[in-house]
Amino acid sequence: MTNSKLRNRTRPPGRRWRIAWLLGLGVLVNYFDRVNLSVSHASLYAAFGISNIAFGYLSGAYNWTYMLCQLPIGVLLDKFGVRRIGRISTFIWSIASFGAAVSSSLGGLFAARFVLGVGEAPTFPANAKAIGYWFPQKERSLPTSIFDAAAKFASAIGVPLIGIVLLQIGWRWSFALTGVVSFFYFLLFWRIYRDPEEDAQLSHGEREYIREDAIAPGARENMLAEPASLGYLLARRKVIGLAIGMGSYNYVFYLLLTWLPSYLSFALHIDLLHSFLYTSFPWLFATLTDILVGGWLVDSLIRRGWDASRVRRFILIGGTACGLGILGAANAHSSLQALSWISISIGGLSAASPVGWSIPSLIATRNNVGKVGGIVNFSNQLSGIAAPIVTGYLVTARQSYAWAFGVPAIYLAVGIAAYIFLLGRIEPMPAHRGLSEAIS
Repeated sequence: MTNSKLRNRTRPPGRRWRIAWLLGLGVLVNYFDRVNLSVSHASLYAAFGISNIAFGYLSGAYNWTYMLCQLPIGVLLDKFGVRRIGRISTFIWSIASFGAAVSSSLGGLFAARFVLGVGEAPTFPANAKAIGYWFPQKERSLPTSIFDAAAKFASAIGVPLIGIVLLQIGWRWSFALTGVVSFFYFLLFWRIYRDPEEDAQLSHGEREYIREDAIAPGARENMLAEPASLGYLLARRKVIGLAIGMGSYNYVFYLLLTWLPSYLSFALHIDLLHSFLYTSFPWLFATLTDILVGGWLVDSLIRRGWDASRVRRFILIGGTACGLGILGAANAHSSLQALSWISISIGGLSAASPVGWSIPSLIATRNNVGKVGGIVNFSNQLSGIAAPIVTGYLVTARQSYAWAFGVPAIYLAVGIAAYIFLLGRIEPMPAHRGLSEAIS
């Protein structure tokens, strides 16, 4: 092998990383749309007189349509592909942000949030499928962490930035601004995204590097396996374990996404501007653990020859266990204590999250990844709906956040058990046997 061929083998060109950063930018933008509402809590109370309970329902409205779209979206992604579905979804979510900006009633805001849920529904299943197309198995954690960490980074910079816009020129302009940014991303996605087989500028060396899994044992069976039904996949232990575990993570994520500024303001008596600024610290820490631990460290250890399943399981289970730190915030008496416990909780969960999102492409055959991702995100959105609503009721009834933070700790314990006893070793599930194969 010549020196030039050796260099190409060990350091292939990096066009695939352009796709990873494009997907990350998309998550960053659509989470600006999501955090906009949590920042606007006080302004919406002044404009529409909504209670904590009503705000909880409004915060979860987006998740209703998002959840209902997950299972059909998984089927559509496996049938029509990332490029086509992605273009439609990015256009819809940009329109939804403009709709919120011009809403003249609480009903109009609910409608805008419902549309936003439809538009953003394909994002994470599509991204998981795209990473499976563009990266070999040994390299999937870091690119997955790029788009997953963008969700945390959006909260870190989005809450203070949108908060400042809101305080200076009003909540309607903050929604209009995110609408403009979303529309520009729609144009960018339309211009750039292609699957590897459609990308004429992808070099031969990088194409072969991406396809190296295709020559591994079992690769042919993976490519030729017939699509499985949703019912079949919903009955698989690994899919159930992954869905429960990721659901417990998403409960904490959405609790903090929708209620953290209000918690800092109400429970710790921090003024609104400083609550926006303080909110960024846990999310910045989560961004770092997501990329450095859930992404870089996992891929680095696997490339060095460590058992891939053990590495991923250790980060997945250990990170979720760190999420139990949310209990510490329930009894915090200072902003430093609260932010420290919340940072431990969301930081650990964020390290586990990219591992969780890499698993659909590791346990499912190529033409079932979208459906498995849809099932996992369906569970996630049940949690996303429940978290703000349950929190609203508990805070109203108890006038404290003790039980609001105790409930997710119980859920996380269930999620850890699901990872250990149901998900088990992270390896491909048996390929679905189609009717023709069963008859023969």
